[in-house]
Amino acid sequence: MSDERLTYEEARAELVATVERLEAGGATLEESLKLWEHGEALADRCQSHLEGARERLKARTEPGDDAEE
Repeated sequence: MSDERLTYEEARAELVATVERLEAGGATLEESLKLWEHGEALADRCQSHLEGARERLKARTEPGDDAEE
């Protein structure tokens, strides 16, 4: 499954596993770089999910349709 299709929970679990693999050591430099890049993509995906959730909550809790601060 591509990173874009992962739920928040799936992306977070995969990110945790990726970090654990990096922290365990033993990977080659190239493998470590690929893990790091994959971790960055997963972290971005998690952040995107959180920002979307924040916007949904904000839209439901603010009075008016287009209220901006």
